[in-house]
Amino acid sequence: MRKPAADRAVDSRMRSFITTLAFVIALPAGAGEFPLPEADSDVIGETITTAAGAEDTLLDVARRHGLGYEEITNANPGIDPWLPGAGTAVVVPKRRLLPRAPRTGIVINLPEHRLYWYPPVAAGQPPVVWTFPVSIGKMDWNTPLGRTTIVAKVKNPTWIPPKSVREEHAKRGEILPAIVPAGPDNPMGLYSMRLGIPGGAYLIHGTNRPAGVGMQVTHGCMRLYPEDIEALFNMVTVNTPVMIVNQPYKWGWHQGELLIEVHPPLQEDASTPPSLTDLTRLLVEATRAEPLAIDWIGAERIWREARGIPSPVAAQPPRTASAAPAP
Repeated sequence: MRKPAADRAVDSRMRSFITTLAFVIALPAGAGEFPLPEADSDVIGETITTAAGAEDTLLDVARRHGLGYEEITNANPGIDPWLPGAGTAVVVPKRRLLPRAPRTGIVINLPEHRLYWYPPVAAGQPPVVWTFPVSIGKMDWNTPLGRTTIVAKVKNPTWIPPKSVREEHAKRGEILPAIVPAGPDNPMGLYSMRLGIPGGAYLIHGTNRPAGVGMQVTHGCMRLYPEDIEALFNMVTVNTPVMIVNQPYKWGWHQGELLIEVHPPLQEDASTPPSLTDLTRLLVEATRAEPLAIDWIGAERIWREARGIPSPVAAQPPRTASAAPAP
């Protein structure tokens, strides 16, 4: 006998929960799940320090801790990314401010090279946010900004390189086939999720070259580590909303402190370097509701260094967090 629709819906939610739970259990220590902060805070995670091993590169340390290339190198200026040296203290920047966007669905902040996933909250469970490093589109292949949705999911995808991509590779003496079958040589990895951006060419997918994760190197798509895309693929459903933003300079609140987090701008925006006027605009926006005494010397240092680590610049508490309201 066919089950009533309500019972089928319960069964579907239970299967989804079991699948998600299985992947949570299987994820490595660097997995990116964090409790969603209270309404008066914008901060998740903690910055820690670890010691590099004799055979480690900074990329090895980054992947173990769920970080990308630019995150780990920006946080550790002066350290050789290919040979940091045994025992070298490496800053692991896992503390971050949530982007100023609705805390629902997927939010991708391009300059941060990071994806945030706000799953639906199960009854009786606390809300969480997942976050993963991503590679994004390079300057001539910009990843579009704005709202879209996940319109399709494919396991073991084939890749049909666009003509423009094949021509680009041909200029370097690399001949791409018209169709790249699923498997270890497929640049899309084992999982892909297509976005509803006109043209159908933009995806969130895996990679067979994980060393490039966390950089601005793709043809517009967003690449994740193989273990990260597998986890995300099994948690996200078709029709999930996606918001793509360009926020190199973030501000937010935590325990009564105003913090800023600064990342280098995208390649296409770097022709106009950020100035102290931009910093002033950021802090004016942050303190619009309640003027505060800003530590300008500290703020300028954070601005110049652009290490991607949230740092306090004022200590008088506001009354609300900075999450942007849903439109």
